[in-house]
Amino acid sequence: MLLQFTSAQGPEECCLAVEKALNYFLKSTATQQVNVTVLEKETSRYGLKSALVSLEGADAQAIAQQWAGSIQWQCASTLRPRHKRKNWFIGVACFEQPDEINDQEIVFETMRSNGPGGQHVNKTESAVRATHIATGISVKVQSERSQHANKKLAKQLIAWHLEAYMRKQHASLNSQRHIAHHQVIRGDATLCFSGDNFVLTSK
Repeated sequence: MLLQFTSAQGPEECCLAVEKALNYFLKSTATQQVNVTVLEKETSRYGLKSALVSLEGADAQAIAQQWAGSIQWQCASTLRPRHKRKNWFIGVACFEQPDEINDQEIVFETMRSNGPGGQHVNKTESAVRATHIATGISVKVQSERSQHANKKLAKQLIAWHLEAYMRKQHASLNSQRHIAHHQVIRGDATLCFSGDNFVLTSK
């Protein structure tokens, strides 16, 4: 399963809510029977515009169904103290994993990871850049210590981007996946959080 957290083009408070929701999600699923991998994050000035998460395991479908929908965050803006609005909404959309792409369709490059990681980062070429030959879609994955694991994630991410690309090519802009970035139902939230510390208040 794939979960897409999105601010739906909302203000920076919504981007902050996406980051807080993702962090809460990662902590709350750590003890459940599911393997969670953050495939992609699109940052904003203060938070995240969107994040794409992969779920594998016995609890994956149940967790995805629990989170899918509109998420409400009730909190006075910490970015604009005088702002009157206290309710911020983000969207979480659930999708099936796209069909896996054959290795023959992708060019893989290995490289050293950058960022924190100590000696492992400096000595091991575990990061993987994958490029889809036909479309030129390219991703870089370095979240795992294993080159094999990063290659697997890169293929998943390429498949995700390729499916979105093909939908655009066929003018299918009314598809569920693209609507999820631009439309969040305000009210009737799936989950509700409150305060700057992002405490779950209702389900």
